[in-house]
Amino acid sequence: MKDTDLHAVGAETPTVFRADCPSRPILDQIADKWSMMVMALLERPTRFNELKRGLEGVTQRVLTQTLRRLERNGMIRRKVLPTSPVGVEYSLTPLGESLREPFGHLYDWTVEHSKEIQNCQRAYDSRG
Repeated sequence: MKDTDLHAVGAETPTVFRADCPSRPILDQIADKWSMMVMALLERPTRFNELKRGLEGVTQRVLTQTLRRLERNGMIRRKVLPTSPVGVEYSLTPLGESLREPFGHLYDWTVEHSKEIQNCQRAYDSRG
């Protein structure tokens, strides 16, 4: 994060994530669960239906919206295949590829701490 994205006035004022920070809408668009899972599945060029099968619970509409958003943000490329019926294949762009490592770390952290988090959730929920 750059200093221009934050606002701090002196040592006693906490950092404020500014409402006009350009990172906010980008994070919102690329860090949601479906986007992260799609990017994790794109280890190689992959067709739409294969992605859908790899994302249990995603609807066709949500997957289409997710793919369009990722394409718009330059994370993936969409290639129409000259097949009958017409097929579509998705792959990571160099920009999208640059997110694989940080997303991988986040995924690894999630797996490593999932039991601890679930225990915390149960303890919290049992307090009523």
